[in-house]
Amino acid sequence: MNIIVVGGGGREHTICWKLAQSSLVDKVVVVPGNGGTAFESKCVNVNPANCDYIGEGENSYVAIAKHENCRMAVIGPEDPLAEGIADEFWKADIPCVGPKKAGAQLEASKDLSKGFMKKYGVACPSSETFVNKDAACEYIKKHGAPIVVKADGLAAGKGVVVAATVEQALQAVEDMMGNGKVGDAGKKLVIEEYLEGVEISVLAAVSVTPEYAVSGSATIVPFLPARDHKRLLDGAKGPNTGGMGAVCPLDDVTPKMMEQFNSDILQPTLNGLIKEKYDYRGFIFFGVMLTKSGPKLLEYNVRLGDPETQAVLPLMDFDFAAMCTAILNGTLKDFDFKWKPGYQVAPVVVSGGYPEAYKKGCAITVNKQILEASGAKVFIAGAQSGRRSIEHDNLLTSGGRVLACSAYGDTFKKAWEHAYEGISAIKFENCFYRKDIGLPGAAESGKL
Repeated sequence: MNIIVVGGGGREHTICWKLAQSSLVDKVVVVPGNGGTAFESKCVNVNPANCDYIGEGENSYVAIAKHENCRMAVIGPEDPLAEGIADEFWKADIPCVGPKKAGAQLEASKDLSKGFMKKYGVACPSSETFVNKDAACEYIKKHGAPIVVKADGLAAGKGVVVAATVEQALQAVEDMMGNGKVGDAGKKLVIEEYLEGVEISVLAAVSVTPEYAVSGSATIVPFLPARDHKRLLDGAKGPNTGGMGAVCPLDDVTPKMMEQFNSDILQPTLNGLIKEKYDYRGFIFFGVMLTKSGPKLLEYNVRLGDPETQAVLPLMDFDFAAMCTAILNGTLKDFDFKWKPGYQVAPVVVSGGYPEAYKKGCAITVNKQILEASGAKVFIAGAQSGRRSIEHDNLLTSGGRVLACSAYGDTFKKAWEHAYEGISAIKFENCFYRKDIGLPGAAESGKL
């Protein structure tokens, strides 16, 4: 079976790597892919701009999938899902792992998402939605700080401000709604109650259609809980980023916490997807705050997280392609999920200056002896191949988050040591990484 994977980041490299391990998979076509997927086993990158077989007005992803005889599509990022790419694949009789456009709005619109949570009793912070700047500012002045200001639409991870003071919150409103800092995403704002606690990420497989609801096979199956480290600097300091590293599983998440997550968040979400009659076959990311009163849902993402994917998927002791097939054909409820018993630590290496301005085109060198001795796997995000070669040291940086170095250990200590041993083998100009991923106090705790 040939599979098309849409996306070009570290999450997509990890997905392709995991798919390629399956005996069910002959080829993985990655659109557009990156310098890592270009040379991953069974994988080939395809840039739509270089395809002479795509007709005018034709959907390029679908055209590539047809040309490459792909029998399944897996969508990585949120933007194409929000635009309805899954609908296009299904119209072309290519089963797609990723929700159709209606379900994808759970991430594309914070207002719709909060309305869904409230309607179906999902445990979440209280909030109000505003389309008027003055009304939003008055609400903030009335309720005080700390408080959270969120752009309604997709803003590439830059649409959320956790304000410690009223002044910061008002400035966030001005930036988003007044100055257009996040574009159209900021025309509507969701202002949300601030919660104290520890944040976790729960990625999950989803198989819901109206037909599966009738047959009783509609389900959501959570993966092992993981934790992203959003701040740039050690000790959860500095500006927010797209993620500086992840760890999985989490020793501070108890079975009782997961039981409450299932009852207060996951099951109401499943009920809502069923009652809204969504065709949602893909993945969902629950961003959860563990508070004193129990887990509360901060947000839905309608795809796998990045960099959490780089820590979660290596622990899967099952066939990822077979799981995707189960998602699509309604047999996910009976799928046998098995997990490796240890830990995965995945620090991210970024370009100097990130998340602001940074240099591109820096040559990446790798000490292969050290990397191989560590047992770590490098997942490329912002790097492209400098010339046609399978050697990592022919990669050139092309983004802010350049790569993740993900390593396994039967204890957290061993996984952490292996990851940082691996990362020591990687060099490029002004490269930077945090040195405390997974350690106590490394992740933001929800305290200002």
